[in-house]
Amino acid sequence: MASTDIAGAAPAARKPTVALALGSGGAKGLAHIGVIEEIEAQGYAIVAIAGTSMGALIGGIHATGRLDVYRDWVCALAKLDVLRLVDWTFSGGGLIKGDKIIGTMRGLVGDALIEELPLAFTAVATDIERGREVWLSRGGLFEAIRASIAIPTVFRPHTIDGRRLVDGALLNPVPVTPLIRESADYLIAVSVDGPAMTIVPPEPPVHEVAPSEGGYRQRLGEFIGRMLPRGESRQREPGTLELLTQSMDLMQANLSRLRLAAYAPDLLIQLPHDMALAYEFYRARELIELGRAQARAALASWPRAGTPQREA
Repeated sequence: MASTDIAGAAPAARKPTVALALGSGGAKGLAHIGVIEEIEAQGYAIVAIAGTSMGALIGGIHATGRLDVYRDWVCALAKLDVLRLVDWTFSGGGLIKGDKIIGTMRGLVGDALIEELPLAFTAVATDIERGREVWLSRGGLFEAIRASIAIPTVFRPHTIDGRRLVDGALLNPVPVTPLIRESADYLIAVSVDGPAMTIVPPEPPVHEVAPSEGGYRQRLGEFIGRMLPRGESRQREPGTLELLTQSMDLMQANLSRLRLAAYAPDLLIQLPHDMALAYEFYRARELIELGRAQARAALASWPRAGTPQREA
């Protein structure tokens, strides 16, 4: 007979624990939200997260307990809303300052010290001058996230403790290594460099411009629409930013395969590498659902009973 507490109720079963590595990928990383929600819906407790670039942003926000707030906000973004978050600059080593994006995130979910979060969190960045991987597991949460998302030439590098830091994906696109010593039962990694999609994703909902916002706003929206092509228009010659992101995706996909071969997680959840372009944040709802579906399929086919628990 199962033991009971003094009230006569059986004690709650212990949830298996997970250390979660979230890879880079720009807007594709929004799929991490669906993965996290599905893992928890299936009865696992996430106790540690390491993230690179977009994986650091999603993982860090989840560590604050306010991922639902971010999810609702990002799902409401339209193309023009994405453009408003960009603070262009032509100095400092990047096209975008990044202050507006980080300021918006701080206002949305609040900031915190990493060491005071309810679960272990590490943001992975790259010390561009020393050529070293940097694990940020103490200090301001959004300071660490800002460093981890600093895609070279796109975002300005971010300085922490005298080190000029850029995107962690340059050296560790899917950061399993910071989690190896965690005492979780399972180590799960999520990458966005999986096989190509076999179906064409649906178009995102059309956000109409209110009559009072017509005129130049509508023309600007049409112009941005031409800058950010989807569907068949992707077959045209890519622009400079698109070519840069495609090149980095290719480099990081090959690097992540080498790293994951050396440090294999208990479960690897792969998302299609062509499910979105790096800046298509206005497709959040669709990408989150893709992440949820892929996680559900991976967990369903995962022989957990035969997977040894990790040693503490």
